[in-house]
Amino acid sequence: MTRTRTAMLAALTLVAGASGTALAAQSASAGAAAAACTVDYQVQNDWGSGFTAAVTVTNNGASTSSWSLGWTYAGSQKVTNSWNAKVSQSGAAVTATNESYNGTLSTGGSASFGFQGTYSGSNAIPATFTLNGVTCNVDGGTDPTDPPTDPTDPPTDPSGRVDNPYAGAQVYVNPEWSAHAAAEPGGDRVADEPTGVWLDRIAAIEGANGGMGLRDHLDAALEQKGSGEMVVQLVIYNLPGRDCSALASNGELGPTEIDRYKTEYIDPIAEILGDSKYADLRIVTTVEIDSLPNLVTNVSGRDTATENCDVMKANGNYQKGVGYALNKLGDIGNVYNYIDAGHHGWLGWDSNFGPSAEIFKTAATTEGATVDDVHGFIVNTANYSALKEENFKITDSVNGTSVRQSDWVDWNQYTDELSYAQAMRDKLVSIGFDQNIGMLIDTSRNGWGGADRPTGPGATTDVNTYVDGGRYDRRIHLGNWCNQSGAGLGERPQANPEPGIDAYVWMKPPGESDGASKEIPNDEGKGFDRMCDPTYTGNARNGNSMSGALPDAPLSGKWFSAQFQELMKNAYPPLS
Repeated sequence: MTRTRTAMLAALTLVAGASGTALAAQSASAGAAAAACTVDYQVQNDWGSGFTAAVTVTNNGASTSSWSLGWTYAGSQKVTNSWNAKVSQSGAAVTATNESYNGTLSTGGSASFGFQGTYSGSNAIPATFTLNGVTCNVDGGTDPTDPPTDPTDPPTDPSGRVDNPYAGAQVYVNPEWSAHAAAEPGGDRVADEPTGVWLDRIAAIEGANGGMGLRDHLDAALEQKGSGEMVVQLVIYNLPGRDCSALASNGELGPTEIDRYKTEYIDPIAEILGDSKYADLRIVTTVEIDSLPNLVTNVSGRDTATENCDVMKANGNYQKGVGYALNKLGDIGNVYNYIDAGHHGWLGWDSNFGPSAEIFKTAATTEGATVDDVHGFIVNTANYSALKEENFKITDSVNGTSVRQSDWVDWNQYTDELSYAQAMRDKLVSIGFDQNIGMLIDTSRNGWGGADRPTGPGATTDVNTYVDGGRYDRRIHLGNWCNQSGAGLGERPQANPEPGIDAYVWMKPPGESDGASKEIPNDEGKGFDRMCDPTYTGNARNGNSMSGALPDAPLSGKWFSAQFQELMKNAYPPLS
């Protein structure tokens, strides 16, 4: 689904470039048999005596429930450790086999893994690869009568997708949310803003509790569209074992119910979106918020670990679910998939940033998905992190103490969502996502205006006074996420606001609760999370701080009038 695609020239032999990339690829031409597999082998870093490499294998043959990729080095290379595959070596021969969570390779499916190695002399790229004993680069070939690919040819996207779906387009206003907003005193000032439609359970596809279903929304979007372009924003949010670190947003599917996710949730959505009736809509999907980063930050070895996240890391169903959704929805030519990429207050530290990007890549190359199924990423979904912190910079220091050492920043590399989104975009491109991917930033609740908004930097008495006196984000701790007191509506939805940013969006509908402030029995699988309790004194994920949550909140997704009023009061830019 990348916005620009270049043709792959079929090749019988392995081609290596100066970048350290090898592609064992046989795209069969007329009259030629298809190769058994495609292997992309990239040396990502090389320091003269050691290296790291990333490998993606694509199965072009029959589906298999396990895989083994083999190659032989011509030099002295030795593999020392690996991730996302079990890699062993005997002499020069190397074998990589699947982990428990990425063994299934359907026809056209891919798996990615990486490893570190040492060497002396040269670090030549392997000449051949075998998948389950079948050589990858002997069955295909090029047709000598085919003209060579001209590298100056402009790239095209066969689907007809545009570079930025938001550019020059209206965005769908959800009538249900709009009615809630308009019914609030002063709510008519924002009732016409576009917000995301959350498909947070199977019943939402047809319409839960008498509400609008997916077809209803798409039909309403066609009515709003007129003769122009129209974007519809959908949140795909029903993974098995959903949001393993936050009980308030747990879902209906248990950790092992990946088959139900596929057949009862994604497949029906794909069938509806693929209806030719809706082909003129630009359908933007936010794919599974608060899932993949948990496999980095909230698993064993971290102070923030939870048993549920360990389970989801072990069974691989987050990666499988996201990959399956990307694959199925990416096959629909007017769907634009954006993967959720957390926010700076979650992934901005070095120990979280790079590993999260890698797990996004793993998911995007699982269950038949490829990076071409990803149009971009979204950050700050349903969160509160400030768009821009203008009163201090990450490079500032006070009396010789770096801003990064302040209690608020706490060694993070980023201070706000814009800088984080742009840096994450660069990182994702560097590991193989398309160079033209775009980012979305959810600005629905990160305005932080009102009487408490600082008008300039804090005093330079010490670094904490400087940062706390100037920061717009007034949360007690960056880890607080539930119905935050003092928050306000942020920048209104708009296209192309900053380089690399496709749009500011209100993906989380303002006024819909993050979770109940006390236990409320329900049939939606939503638990009670103490982070939504205003009396809670915290845990490792928020520095054992008070939760900062508003009182008397309903279940997540339910209308929360008191919060909506506070969001309007603290809006920045202010409402007129």
